[in-house]
Amino acid sequence: MRTILLVTAAVAIATGPVLAADPPGKGITIYMQMGGNPGDGATLARQTGAAAAAQALGVDQLNEQFSSWAPEKMIEQFKQALAAKPPCIAIMGHPGNEAFMDLVKQAVDQGVVVTHGNAPLSEIQAAFGPQGFGYAGVDLYAGGKLTAERMIEVGGLKSGDEAMVYGVFSQAERGQSEKGLADTLEAAGLKVDRLEITQEANSDASLAVPVLAAYVQSHPELKAIGTQHGGITGVLAEVLQKAGKKPGEITVGGIDLAPATIDGLQSGYVNVTLDQLLYLQGFLPVLQCVLTKAYKMPGISVNTGAGVVTPQTIGELVPLIEAGIR
Repeated sequence: MRTILLVTAAVAIATGPVLAADPPGKGITIYMQMGGNPGDGATLARQTGAAAAAQALGVDQLNEQFSSWAPEKMIEQFKQALAAKPPCIAIMGHPGNEAFMDLVKQAVDQGVVVTHGNAPLSEIQAAFGPQGFGYAGVDLYAGGKLTAERMIEVGGLKSGDEAMVYGVFSQAERGQSEKGLADTLEAAGLKVDRLEITQEANSDASLAVPVLAAYVQSHPELKAIGTQHGGITGVLAEVLQKAGKKPGEITVGGIDLAPATIDGLQSGYVNVTLDQLLYLQGFLPVLQCVLTKAYKMPGISVNTGAGVVTPQTIGELVPLIEAGIR
């Protein structure tokens, strides 16, 4: 609520009496890619933030699109949105610059504002930033690096220890999260096994549970598991339980604050998780659409990778997470 009031106040100051008669979002319809599935732990706060921004700014209509994190589905959704000729489309960067470049150019040429979040599209942002192509999300490599550093610190990891990083290494810029995590562990002398998440497990993390449990059981010297996938983070406590491990036996680093991840933190199975402020990843693209469409403002880039959450700091965040804000 405080964020809504601050943004509303800022717009009011900037526009004076205009806002009272005509909110800046009036006449604006936004198609927005939310990522996973409606209400899931890695998506809900983004939905909440986007809805709050749309309400605060008087946006006519916010159309949510869910892809189960499938890059090809995101491309399909963009084409569907563009066919409707809306004032603005907010996308996610998982398909990569090459897959999106021509489509974004087509949209911009038609006068559609396009912006993005969660995973960067640096080349497209460089090309269309002046037309409102902003970014709301983590500096991915830095986020993975921070997660690894905290894993080393809280887990007492040392050179020679075995670690596994489970991620979407092959997904263009999106894979920089896991690369930052794995590179940092390796730089500290750990022996890191990099495993690729299949698209099936990317869309439904429960499918990874038996695979990872078997991996843990077959690697008795494993000291750490890292990921930068919110859904996978949420199942790691279950993975370790099925593998017969106790809390603290294996240091776990992940991302996001899904309900299952809260349980993992509180039980001690999850040691650290990157907090990428998903609420802002929903709020800011909607704000970007309105600022560009109504006031001709260029794209704004915001790094939402604020820090990490540990078992010692999760307590006071739980009510906010349950409310779909954190």
